[in-house]
Amino acid sequence: MKTDLQIAQEAKPASIEEIAASIGLDRDDLIPYGGLKGKINTVSALKKLGHREPGKLILVTAINPTPAGEGKTTVSIGLADALRRENKNAVLALREPSLGPVFGMKGGATGGGHSQVLPMEEINLHFTGDLHAVTSANNLLCAMIDNHRQHGNELQLSGKTICVRRCMDMNDRQLRNIVCGLGRPVDGVTREDGFDITAATEVMAILCMADGYADLKRRLNNITIGYTYDGQPLTAGDLNAGGAMAALLKDAMMPNLVQTLEQTPVLMHGGPFANIAHGCNSIIATKTAMLLGDYTITEAGFGADLGAEKFLDIKCRNADIWPDAVVLVATVRALKYHGGAKKDDLTTPDVNALERGFTNLDRHIDNLRGIYGLNVVVAINRFATDSAEEIALLQSHIENLGVPCAMTTAWADGGAGALDLAQKTLASLASHRLPAHPYDYAQPIRDKVREIATKIYGAETVDFDTTAKKKIRQFEENGYANLPVCIAKTQYSFSDDPTKLGAPTGFDLEVRDAKLNSGAGFIVILCGDIMRMPGLPKVPAAVNISIDDAGNIEGLF
Repeated sequence: MKTDLQIAQEAKPASIEEIAASIGLDRDDLIPYGGLKGKINTVSALKKLGHREPGKLILVTAINPTPAGEGKTTVSIGLADALRRENKNAVLALREPSLGPVFGMKGGATGGGHSQVLPMEEINLHFTGDLHAVTSANNLLCAMIDNHRQHGNELQLSGKTICVRRCMDMNDRQLRNIVCGLGRPVDGVTREDGFDITAATEVMAILCMADGYADLKRRLNNITIGYTYDGQPLTAGDLNAGGAMAALLKDAMMPNLVQTLEQTPVLMHGGPFANIAHGCNSIIATKTAMLLGDYTITEAGFGADLGAEKFLDIKCRNADIWPDAVVLVATVRALKYHGGAKKDDLTTPDVNALERGFTNLDRHIDNLRGIYGLNVVVAINRFATDSAEEIALLQSHIENLGVPCAMTTAWADGGAGALDLAQKTLASLASHRLPAHPYDYAQPIRDKVREIATKIYGAETVDFDTTAKKKIRQFEENGYANLPVCIAKTQYSFSDDPTKLGAPTGFDLEVRDAKLNSGAGFIVILCGDIMRMPGLPKVPAAVNISIDDAGNIEGLF
């Protein structure tokens, strides 16, 4: 069997100019990065597209993921390719990969099999440099903060309150907590510090929330960097840092244009994780895609309790958009895992475990339909090891819920394997509903967290520890009470405990800390043991990645 990389390397893609032309972009709107990648000059393109009515928006999300992988990106790509096969003007809007997962455990973010985005190797490695630009902008701010304190500290910034950490785009637990500024007095002011992964930084969140260069500078200047000795908040604007940071992000603000194996246009832009950030591609890429296509397919990271919740409660409210339908990806083997089957046994037929795992699927459907009022289509991403009996049981269960479902084999068959899903998704677009949310922005911060925990997760109570309570109170006193909340927790469970599978109830959600993202416009609530700098697994994917003597990438997946 051919690997994802081999399939990608054997493809015959169109030139990036041809892909741009297929959605109405001309040479003034495109900045090529080689023959197969480009950036869309949104200043030029949006001026041209401003008169158009936005197309329909389709969100792809999933049940809670498992170590076996569910193929949400693969289904998203297959759906877009299938819509193009149906002669629909479909455009994909996806997130960019982070190097941390690529060399760690999760792998890349370009789909798989015959449902991939090209050029796969370049996208999964350095792409067009967006994540490097975010890293540089973030670390410039950190350098300016410590430089200010080195040269007299006119702003009276307390070193113990600095809340912007350095970052790098790699999983490295060794850098979570460090002491910097050691050495001679000229080498800096000694203090405790640490690193976040680039995808978890507020600068990445700002890149994805800003709707243009003016908004980008405003948000960057609004980043809270720490507090004075008497407790007054200070921002990046107080250091006049926003302009230089925006200059570093000038090209990174432009969405990247690439293509699928079937030459469907893809806007791939921004890369926040959904378990520790807001998990959506950029607003500017999504809105541009909606003007370029009649149908935009986008995805939100991990399960619907994380990515979709943040997409709907943070991104959609900021961008004034709302999905016309939601595709919920499920697999037989993931549902068996949620029903108690062990990872090594997921390829063995087990209808009892599958039936027990239905609770996870049911809660996601109930949340999307009952709380958000959305039309849902379940995509059953079929694997070769799924038995006919298991598939029939799952289809019968979904049909009894009154929800349309479609079998997808996009990994094996590309767009042809998602035609039924495309048709059922199109049929679900007819009865669009008005937005609905589990909480109001005017509610106190802790109440907003409780609303998500009890309504979306199934928790009974929320336990805020002393650190979290103190910070939340400080945020509210400083005028940030009306911001939405972005909950950082494990992706494997509705709860903050990755071992609580299925659809747990009656648990306490443990909130141990909170972080103000005043520039991005939300408050990060850290639950359980979630870390903003992941670590590598015992055997990282990096050990299998190399190049041959001709310089071709090997071992990437």
